[in-house]
Amino acid sequence: MKKTVKGGMISFAAIAVAVTMMAAGCGAQDADQISSSSSSYMSASSAEDQNGGTYLTADDITINETIENNEGGEHAIEADGEDASYSNIKAVKTGDSAEGDEADFYGDNAAIFATNGATLDLTEMLVETNGTHANAVFSYGEGTTVNISNSVIETSGNCSGGLMTTGGGTMNASNLTIHTTGNSSAAIRSDRGGGTVTVDGGSYTTEGTGSPVIYSTADITVSDARLESTASQGVVVEGQNSVTLNDVTLIADNNTKNSDKSDYYQAVMIYQSMSGDADEGNASFAMNGGSLTNLNGDIFFVNNTLCDINLSGAEITNEGDGVFLRAAAAGWGSEGSNGGHVTMNASAQEIDGDMIVDEVSTLNLYLTESSSFEGAINSDGEAGDVYVELTDESTWTLTGDSYITSLTCDADSIDLNGHTLYVNGKAYTEGSASSGSAIEVTITSTGGGQGSAPDGMGTPPDGQGGPGGSGGPSSQGGTPPAKPGN
Repeated sequence: MKKTVKGGMISFAAIAVAVTMMAAGCGAQDADQISSSSSSYMSASSAEDQNGGTYLTADDITINETIENNEGGEHAIEADGEDASYSNIKAVKTGDSAEGDEADFYGDNAAIFATNGATLDLTEMLVETNGTHANAVFSYGEGTTVNISNSVIETSGNCSGGLMTTGGGTMNASNLTIHTTGNSSAAIRSDRGGGTVTVDGGSYTTEGTGSPVIYSTADITVSDARLESTASQGVVVEGQNSVTLNDVTLIADNNTKNSDKSDYYQAVMIYQSMSGDADEGNASFAMNGGSLTNLNGDIFFVNNTLCDINLSGAEITNEGDGVFLRAAAAGWGSEGSNGGHVTMNASAQEIDGDMIVDEVSTLNLYLTESSSFEGAINSDGEAGDVYVELTDESTWTLTGDSYITSLTCDADSIDLNGHTLYVNGKAYTEGSASSGSAIEVTITSTGGGQGSAPDGMGTPPDGQGGPGGSGGPSSQGGTPPAKPGN
């Protein structure tokens, strides 16, 4: 059945749910910070990127009808196993979910909800939510697809994402403005069961603690969009999942701690939380063109997982005081086997900044197609195993003494710049070619514990480390103090 609504009213069975406290899963840290009033569309609706781009505002959309729901657990609009289409509607959802997991995993209390193989088409919509665990637009389950375009979304409660995809659902979004102000409220969000999310164009802004612009336990691709986080990481990838950014402007200001498990701030975090919700395996982050501006801390932080980081022609600027890459143990996983294991593929890429790889972590760094790296690796001395390979006229200019395990390079690839490069304990002689071997790692325990037995790690540069699988996801709205970017 195909249902088309332009300004029609929809009635739903009332389910009265009294909620007088934070629903389980949002975490005690957020309990005192729930916003009780809707904020305006200020920053997201009027945002301009550094190239002068402008984005859709509420005033740009003609509204023919308003559909409201204020009952906890219910929806303003629902498509259950059917094809439906809505346009020029304002959907307003207030009220909390009594069960955080039901909301975060299965769509309880979302403003707009599709499930059971539905195809839901949305265009020129205004969506507002003000409640705990009140996601705006939710796609749940394999075979379910939500297509949304030319719309404005704002959420103001905690644990209330803009776009939410779980259980293998599909979300396709084009030219949206999304603005979230609550804690644990990513603009582009996924949770248990993951799925596929494709976003093209628009502006996506978050203000809350633990609210990255993207929290991925799915395969998420964003192109030609502006992304900005003002308190949290810009992007978090958990488990065997991926984020790909194509010609995106990303600004990240991670300045508020959402967890006591790490001492560091970062723009992009890739990790395994050990929550049991994200499948183990190779995570992936890719950035093709565009720009990443980090305002505080490190640019990349990898912990308790293995991953590919693939960079191609992106303009990456660190205005904070951290390093370019930190692969290190933190509070997730088992002590002694919870490092970060990274394959970084840089193609036609400038890298400016140091890299730190601690004793339980590893790095394979491939620089190709005239890439350049200016920085030091483990300048404080030997730690985790590191392999560096420079080909296709790529170069490394040291900014401090560096300690690595193995090196492949041409004779003119490395400028010591007055410093010493130690390769497996021996000083490298400037102007000499070298041929080495990559570091190999195998996972030996659940949840990201890594051992030393060789079995291959990451994707070599000729494969350019394609995105990780769609594995299952994490409790992105669950216990924020234990999970950094949710």
